[in-house]
Amino acid sequence: MSVVLSASVRQNLLSLQSTAELLATTQNRLSTGKKVNTALDNPTNFFTAQGLDNRANDISNLLDGIGNGVQVLQAANTGITSLQKLVDTAKSIANQVLQAPTGYAPKSTVSSAAALGGTSANLVDNVTIKATDVLDIAATGGGTATHIVFGASESLAQLNATLAANNLTASLDNANKLVITTTNDAASSTIGAVTYTNTGGGTASFGAVAPPVADVASQTIRSNLVSQYNNVITQITTTAQDASFNGINLLNGDDLKLIFNETGKSTLNIPGVTYSATGLGLTTLVAGTNFLDNNSANAVIAKLSTASDALRTEASSLGSNLSIVQIRQDFSKNLINVLQTGSSNLTLADTNEEAANSQALSTRQSIAVSALALANQSQASVLQLLR
Repeated sequence: MSVVLSASVRQNLLSLQSTAELLATTQNRLSTGKKVNTALDNPTNFFTAQGLDNRANDISNLLDGIGNGVQVLQAANTGITSLQKLVDTAKSIANQVLQAPTGYAPKSTVSSAAALGGTSANLVDNVTIKATDVLDIAATGGGTATHIVFGASESLAQLNATLAANNLTASLDNANKLVITTTNDAASSTIGAVTYTNTGGGTASFGAVAPPVADVASQTIRSNLVSQYNNVITQITTTAQDASFNGINLLNGDDLKLIFNETGKSTLNIPGVTYSATGLGLTTLVAGTNFLDNNSANAVIAKLSTASDALRTEASSLGSNLSIVQIRQDFSKNLINVLQTGSSNLTLADTNEEAANSQALSTRQSIAVSALALANQSQASVLQLLR
């Protein structure tokens, strides 16, 4: 059964239905804050905004990994700083060896069998030592073997200048004998074989080489320094092993790969290093073998200097990579904001406009209801007649 409506009533009814539909749409926009809620509202804007939101979400998910990468680099940088301090501490201990009393008293010596007729200004007296006489001393304490051909004039200073390369020094004792001694750098070494050749006819000769005699008190100090040094070396290894974050340790051989975009094509690979004591070229020392003299201490200091240079280079590399990662982190955050803003521009409603529309539509709805009532008045008049 259908109801027959007059043309005026039907027209007013359609107007009221249209107003109600518009009012419902406006109220939906006000409640959701969006003018495009489904693909039916605006397919182009809906799917474009969805694509922007999806990319923003993908990049946002990558931010967690980037943030972890920053912390991995921070942990490595903290480890580098601590390792540098430990290396400096070890170097300070080695320098104490250089300041400690000589570990041998007396040191290795050899002297001429007889007193010389010359002086410190000129050792050549043309009796015990003559021009073209030759003095050979084998390498001592890692030095360079000495070969001296005496000239017509050879001062003690000139002789010492040549002996220095072989870790030796010469002097004239109270009896005017020529005494050759190891320097502090090679105090633990015994002077190499000494040969004097009387090419020029001199009568000089040298006695047996006396080995060095360890100074107990000094060697005790040096042994204690070895123990202190070894403790620091142990801490270098454990510190490097502890400089990890989330299971990644750039100082213990691990690598770090960071992904910056949703396609995985924008990446940064940060290779790790092994900076345990062994990785830095440092080893523990042995009391009674190391730190016996200055040469031993200087060799350790040289290794520590190399390790320090390696740490500074790695610190610079980590700083550069950290700067890159932080820049990309900020870039990603800003890009997410751009994408989300673009999506919002396509889908968000203007709440001020929609509020005004709602008021206008409510008024229109009221007017439409009144108009419908007026259109029905003619039928109401007929009803009165029938009564």
